[in-house]
Amino acid sequence: MKNLFRIAVLLTLPLFAISACKKEEAAKPAVAVAAPVTMPADPNDTAAWKNYLVGVAKQNMEGIRQRPYFYYLPAGDSPEILEQVDRQISDVTDVVGRGILPGNMIAFGSPDSTRMADGIIEAFKVSRPASLKDVRVLFIGAAADEQRVRDAVTPSAAEFVFVEAK
Repeated sequence: MKNLFRIAVLLTLPLFAISACKKEEAAKPAVAVAAPVTMPADPNDTAAWKNYLVGVAKQNMEGIRQRPYFYYLPAGDSPEILEQVDRQISDVTDVVGRGILPGNMIAFGSPDSTRMADGIIEAFKVSRPASLKDVRVLFIGAAADEQRVRDAVTPSAAEFVFVEAK
């Protein structure tokens, strides 16, 4: 749980930096232009991947009233990484099983889209029908994994948003 908290903090730090804009800048009428977010080339560059996922999540925050829950699974098959993957999937399963208040978002992403998709599918097996109404589930991954994740999330009544990692 400590690692999940640390990851969530690291992923939300850029959001705080944005909110610290000067008052006079906030008073100017602005045209929102989303900067393009590019997927990191190195699947082992955890910091770049976390920044990428935060950037994509920011672009999908409209209507979200709370800080999002972020879940990131690293690439690799070392025993430490596999243990971290198991803990993350267990954490997601617990969160989905307890339920999430409306107006929240759960964002999922990983350099290993198939692993992340498998984890989401496993976690959503415990969701009750319509238990996540008005919750957004953002999956950032490969197009090949979209439909099977969508099928797993749909019974929960969560709003499913897919963004192809590219």
